[in-house]
Amino acid sequence: MKTTLGRENPFAVAAFAAPALLLFVLFVVLPMLLAAGATLTNHRLMSPEPTRYIGLENYRRLLALNVAVIDPVRDAQGAVVRDEEGVRYPTWRQVRKARPELEGYREAFHIDVGQSRIVLAATDPLFYRSLINTFLFAALVLPLQCGAALGLAILVNQKIRGRVFFRTVYFAPVVTSMVVASIVWAFMLNTDRGMLNELLRGLLHDPNAGPDWLGDSHYALPAIALMSAWQGAGFQMLVFLAGLQSISPELYEAATLMGANAWQRFVHVTLPGLRNTIIFVLVSTTLLAFGLFTQVDVMTSGGPLDSTTTVVYHAVRSGFKEQDVGYGSTITLVFFVIVLALSALQRMLVSKGDAK
Repeated sequence: MKTTLGRENPFAVAAFAAPALLLFVLFVVLPMLLAAGATLTNHRLMSPEPTRYIGLENYRRLLALNVAVIDPVRDAQGAVVRDEEGVRYPTWRQVRKARPELEGYREAFHIDVGQSRIVLAATDPLFYRSLINTFLFAALVLPLQCGAALGLAILVNQKIRGRVFFRTVYFAPVVTSMVVASIVWAFMLNTDRGMLNELLRGLLHDPNAGPDWLGDSHYALPAIALMSAWQGAGFQMLVFLAGLQSISPELYEAATLMGANAWQRFVHVTLPGLRNTIIFVLVSTTLLAFGLFTQVDVMTSGGPLDSTTTVVYHAVRSGFKEQDVGYGSTITLVFFVIVLALSALQRMLVSKGDAK
């Protein structure tokens, strides 16, 4: 008896889809619903007090913002007081004491406009700093990782001896544990005996050369971005390699006959042929960058001065280290909505590009 799939046999389709749907519901939908429910409570991992419903208090605590305009300190004659750092402003504690409506708010960012200071205050300023750190990390790692992956893919696509060996070597960091890779890079980036600083000191003949890669807020996040690009470029390399091998060699032959040089062939043949591949790599790399956690947890623990704290790290620290599960779930759910909105915007832009 002949068995058909599809519309004529929906039971077979349901049988094949049921295991995947069951796993999806158990490990994605159900945890998400439980997390959404936890955001409305004060649930903690270990607490003598019972869990109680608090409504939208966690969301107010996370998202509440206020803007304060602060005037500089003036002396008895009304002149602006200055010190070595420039114009002196009252401390945030003094500002809150003078303005009761700012009680519970802390400074997140400030900008000086003329002689006034505009302060963006929040009940959880670390959330907004971690959000900016997350987007900054994505902006750093995206060109690094995708550019390196495309270059490696073009290199290993050449018909040269040993290319399989080089493909294996370049892909090896991908299958290396992120924890192990982070520990190794932490040793390499060590200020005193790290390999990178020792190399700089040898090249520059300066015993003090080399910055504090993981201890300076200006270098810590770029250093983690560099390490992440090295670790993940091998996977994107394979994706780009598959895209390169799908481009017809006849297109390159025709471009060569028309007098195109290597750069012109790359711009007018390779890049258009990799359009869909590039979109996939950019989207997947962006989503992975938003989930940055392991490197930060192992290498810097969010420091220095919270310059490497990301939203995921902030959520995990709030939910498990501080044991505030309700608040950690709120951070996760809000960040999920932000990423979902960005993904929808990205998809809409790509769809408009296809329509043109």
